Amino acid sequence: MPAVYSQNPNIFIYPQSTVERAERSLVCSPFNLSLFEVMGHQSVSLTAIALENGLKQGYTKRPLSELACDNALGWLIQVGVLRREVDGQGITDSFRLTPLGRQLVEQYQEKNWRTPSWRDRLYDAVTRWLRIPF
Repeated sequence: MPAVYSQNPNIFIYPQSTVERAERSLVCSPFNLSLFEVMGHQSVSLTAIALENGLKQGYTKRPLSELACDNALGWLIQVGVLRREVDGQGITDSFRLTPLGRQLVEQYQEKNWRTPSWRDRLYDAVTRWLRIPF
C-alpha cells in the first residue's frame, strides 16, 4: 500500500509494516539516536560517521569501517529512513532523514532507543539478507 497524505499535508501516513520494519532497522543499526537527530537538521557525511570519528561524536556504538558504515546506511536508505544528499554535480557521500525517518526519530526525542530483542535482530538480519519487504 503506498503512503497517503493525512489531514496535515506535511505528514505522511505509512503502512504499519513499513513503520515497524523501519523502526526495527533503526534500533538494530550500529548507530546512536544522536546521529539521526543531527541528520534531521543537516546532512552528515560518511567520513564524519565512519572509523573513530563516529565514535568520538557519539554517532556510532563502536568504530565502523567505511564499508560497514556505508552498508548500514545503505540499508537504512532501502527501508526508507535515510536518503543520500545530492548537489549540483550528483550524489554526495552525505545522508539526511526522509519524512519517515523524521517521524521515527521524533517519537524517540528525549528517550533512548528501545533495546532490540533477539526477534528484532533475527527479522532485521533475514530481511536484509533476503531483501524481503516485511
